Amino acid sequence: MAKRKTKSNPSLSPPPPSHFPWPLSSSPPLATAATICLFSLLVRVMVSLGPYSGQGVPPKFGDYEAQRHWMEITLHLPPSDWYRNSSHNDLLYWGLDYPPLSAYQSRVHGLILNASLPESVALRSSRGFESHASKLLMRWTVLLSDLAVFFPAALYFLWAYSQSNFGEKRAIMWLLAMILLNPCLVLIDHGHFQYNCISLGLTLGAVAAILLNNDVVGSILFTLAMNHKQMSLYYAPAFFGHLLGKCFKRNYSILHVMKLGFVVLATFAFVWWPYIHSTEALFEVVFRLAPFERGIYEDYVANFWCSTSVFIKWKRLFTVEPLKLMSLSLTVLTFLPSLVQQVKYPSNLGFLYALMNSSFSFFLFSFQVHEKSILLPVLPASLLALQEPQLYSWLTYYSLFSMYPLICRDKLLLQYIASLGLFLLVFYSPDRAHSGVNRSRLYYKNLIWFVPLLGSVVLHAVYLLVKPPEKYPYLFEALMMLLSFSQFVFFTLYSNIKQWKLSWYASGKKDL
Repeated sequence: MAKRKTKSNPSLSPPPPSHFPWPLSSSPPLATAATICLFSLLVRVMVSLGPYSGQGVPPKFGDYEAQRHWMEITLHLPPSDWYRNSSHNDLLYWGLDYPPLSAYQSRVHGLILNASLPESVALRSSRGFESHASKLLMRWTVLLSDLAVFFPAALYFLWAYSQSNFGEKRAIMWLLAMILLNPCLVLIDHGHFQYNCISLGLTLGAVAAILLNNDVVGSILFTLAMNHKQMSLYYAPAFFGHLLGKCFKRNYSILHVMKLGFVVLATFAFVWWPYIHSTEALFEVVFRLAPFERGIYEDYVANFWCSTSVFIKWKRLFTVEPLKLMSLSLTVLTFLPSLVQQVKYPSNLGFLYALMNSSFSFFLFSFQVHEKSILLPVLPASLLALQEPQLYSWLTYYSLFSMYPLICRDKLLLQYIASLGLFLLVFYSPDRAHSGVNRSRLYYKNLIWFVPLLGSVVLHAVYLLVKPPEKYPYLFEALMMLLSFSQFVFFTLYSNIKQWKLSWYASGKKDL
């Protein structure tokens, strides 16, 4: 008598073995999430023990002094004078150049410093103030901002991700670690010294809300992100295209568009209330947010304008006006395909790709981009880490590499090596192949990937050990910039193709 074959029930099968330090379960355990958050906080604390931007380097010091100075200005002057040149507010000395929400944040932090160390934010007399106590207080303001905004937003996104139809979710705790332990954000905020955790946290919360179909909440949070740092505009085409596409799929689509438009305008009015009563005051703020007089680029940023300036001297050939037009045209042309795809075929996964594509288009082609702006494409890449693990790891590596000269100037080399090593250690955890993390087709073991990787490793050492030729004092920075730019262009093309493949699936041209 033949034995009857029994079908095994996959749901009853034991989970694959893993050496991850977190369980691979469908619902993230609270204790594991708390452990990852506490460890991520510890990493930030350790990085913050090091130097900061401009430490002991007069006359303008660095970003640390800029943030401290804004606390001083917003604490002692009325809002009408925050963006206006005066005897108490010299705009040539770190004039406030972020939107009003960032100014309100500076005032709150200024109140904290004033309560504990008033001489550190005294009007005019505190310029260049540096002490161990002030450093400790300033570092704590960034840590508290991270804990208050970015960490809750990451957990909120994790919940939204677990509710979305993204496929495998057994490694969702790994995804949380990838978001919180990204070395780019940790080094810039807690090493170099900035508050990107607030604007990026608000954006992350907005993404989570939209994944959960809370479009009104998402619109409010993203509007707040744009009003904290104007660079959040990098994500605007993705938000606009996705929300517009969702509205078109509903009944009474015009009413849905009007509702979201009203929410955005009301949020802007709330944040800008001290300035909307006067045209002069309004334009004073707007002028500070668009520093076209600085030129199309500064320093050595791995975008199109700076990288191609090795061969084409843009600043010599063109004045600011035609450069603004060219920059705007190229930026719109590069994010337009991604925007159109989301208007026609809105999807949660497509929205995450669109966030990366639109932010890359701004980073590569917009006017006056800083090397730290690479943080904006890195955020959506971290949200796609389960779908595109290799893209995320390589983008993180080359993003760090593109900021390597900046990190060296801040004397944060030890923190750079340690945070990158920790990130790679967590990323390449044992048995990752069994963890549910998708295998990306991006990475192949061939010369296309090995040559730039080898070049970056060599440049790391050369930059520290070899003196550049006198005729080309910034030769090594230029080589790093060109190498990083080539990788960013590839990542942009790859991500746009992946996003448009989703529309092929949606239209039935390909099987899922």
